[in-house]
Order: sequence, then C-alpha cells, then structure tokens
Amino acid sequence: MEFKGYKRPDGSVGTRNYVGVLSTVICANEAAEGIAEAVKETTAFTHHQGCCQTPIDIQRVNETLVGLGRNPNLAAVLLVSLGCESTDVEQVAREISQSGKPVETVVIQEVGGAAKAIAQGVLIAQAMVTEASRAERAPCPLSELVVGLKCGSSDTTSGLSSNPAVGVLTDLVVEAGGTVIMGEVTEFIGAEHLLARHGKTPEIGQQVIELTQRMEQRAINMGFDIRGGQPTGGNIKGGLTTIEEKSLGAIAKAGNAPVEAVYEYGQKPQVKGLVIMDSPGREPEILTGLASAGANVIVFTTGRGAPQGFPFVPVIKITGNARTWEHLQDHMDFSVASVMEGSESLPQAGQRLLQEVAEVSSGRMTKAEINGYTRAMDIYMVGPVI
Repeated sequence: MEFKGYKRPDGSVGTRNYVGVLSTVICANEAAEGIAEAVKETTAFTHHQGCCQTPIDIQRVNETLVGLGRNPNLAAVLLVSLGCESTDVEQVAREISQSGKPVETVVIQEVGGAAKAIAQGVLIAQAMVTEASRAERAPCPLSELVVGLKCGSSDTTSGLSSNPAVGVLTDLVVEAGGTVIMGEVTEFIGAEHLLARHGKTPEIGQQVIELTQRMEQRAINMGFDIRGGQPTGGNIKGGLTTIEEKSLGAIAKAGNAPVEAVYEYGQKPQVKGLVIMDSPGREPEILTGLASAGANVIVFTTGRGAPQGFPFVPVIKITGNARTWEHLQDHMDFSVASVMEGSESLPQAGQRLLQEVAEVSSGRMTKAEINGYTRAMDIYMVGPVI
C-alpha cells in the first residue's frame, strides 16, 4: 500500500499543499485571517501567545512556529507580525527557510496598519500559491507517514473499539517504517506503568513515568488534584468513572509497538516508529503540538463526538459509537461501531483504517476540512501571562 503526497526539498512528504499564513502574536491574528480569507489555497494559523509571557514560553512559541512552518503540508509560509511582540520573528523565518521552502514576513506596524498589511500579504500569498500550485502528488511509501494520535470526548466505546483499532493502525504504520506520535500525557495517569513497558529501553520507560509525574505535579503545585478535571464531565456522562479507566482506554492507541523515544512538546522526532510527545489532552494545544512535530495526518478517536480539525493537517474522526456515527455525520469520518456489534474484528478494523489514512493522505478531504471546523488552535504554555 502507498499514498500520493507532495515531496518537499528537505525530504519530508506532505499530504496537503497549502500556503500557511502564520500569526506570530495574538495581536496579528485578525490580519492573518484577513489574508487567508482573501486567497484560496492558503490557511491561517492563529493563537493567543507571543507577548507578555515568561522567557520559557516565548521560546516555546518560537520553536512551535518554526515546527509549524516546517510541516510538510505547507509549501510556503507567510508570517504576519505586529512588530513589537516578544516572538523572535526573524529567527522563526530564518529557521523555517532552512527547510527549503519560501518564507516572507509582513509587519503591521511597519507597513502602516492592518489594512495595508492585509493588502500586502494578499499579494505575497497569491504569488506563493501560484508557485505552490505547480507541485504534483507522487506515489510515496507508507514509511513517509507521520501519524499523530488523539482521542477526545471519549466514552466507553473509545477504550473498547476505536482506540484499540487505532492501536492496530499504529502497529501497521510502524511495521511499514512510518512514524506515530502519541501525546495526551494527562491520559497516561494511572496506566503510565503499562505504557512504560513499551519503552525500547528501561531508560525510555522511565522517561514515560517521569513525564506523567511532571504533568500531575503541575496540578498539585496549584493546590488541586488533576482528577478534578480528568475525566471530564463529558467523559463521565459517556460512562467513564475514573482517570485510570480513561487512561487504560487512551493508551490502547499505542498498540504493541515499542516506544522509541520521548520528546518535549512540538519537537520533531529524530527516529522512526512510535514516539511519545509531552502535551495535554485538550484539542487546541495537542493538535498544534502534533503539527509542529511534523505530523502530516492525524487520527482522532471520539465517543461522544469531538468536532475539531486543524488548519493544515487532515484530522480523521473515528468513532465506535453507532449513535454518534449516525447523529453527527457532518463531523465523523470513520466508524468502527461494527467492532462493538461483533461483526468485525479489531485487526480487520485496523486494516480498514489504514486504507482510510492512505486515501485521506492522498487528498480525500475530511469532514473537518469540508466544514471548516479547524480554527480554534493554541500553543501549550508552561507559565502565566505576565
């Protein structure tokens, strides 16, 4: 099996061919959106960071924007800056350009306001789209897939059908030489010792444990137990009772593959196979982290029906809940309710899901892409706004 993707100068392969219009600070969001709305085949990434934050978070903004700009689903990048933010815009542009793709910057304060910035940005984006449109899809092996994993609005069917089916997919992608990125560290709690056993070495297993402890300690430092927010109210309504029960279902997405490495938020894996990335469970932050790490497709399981996609990475929504599949057809892409009904095995569902991933990676649009449910994104922060 193979898929048809866009080969990039740095050797990576895109499943989409957008010009990315990336805001470098919250104050430039409207201008970035204005440019993207005016030019077809562009997409805006906006967020709420870039100023009045601690140095560690500003550095994370810089690194995440670089990772997003380097994502192979973007053929070119236009950075939209206010002009006085803490983000090091020149550094971000320079590091993105090292991937071999065109990068330009529009600065609102320098050109004379948002209206002039949008007008200038539209002309730049049009030229970038013209050049990007010359690219053609070419056959690529499954080893070029970088699959991000996510589950959200989980219910009892998630841990019994959709997450284990994704676990089969994980094993198939890893077996084919591809990369799978798993995050949502909040959903390791109570089952982290089981996931740690996947570690290729004892040291990697210990890193999984330490990552989980660090996540839980963040809540403790605030004087709270993380169990006040996990499982969520929606999870409880869906039949989940404890964070441990939710975690057992969530880590099923790892399948049986060994964990090759553990990375910080948004870092691009330097190895093939299954890797762990530090991230929370909330959609805006983890989807951004997966895209920054280079995911060219994301699979997202949901029991009750989470709608979020991402601006330039296709997000495949998978459910094992027959009611959700029937009731939320404008958001769901793939059903494994047959596993719950007993008419399909998990290996069969996983094989069918691999075909779905190949087709979407070759250009077939997801529901989130079709209905435009892709805009509410953000970057995972460590400290406060100051």
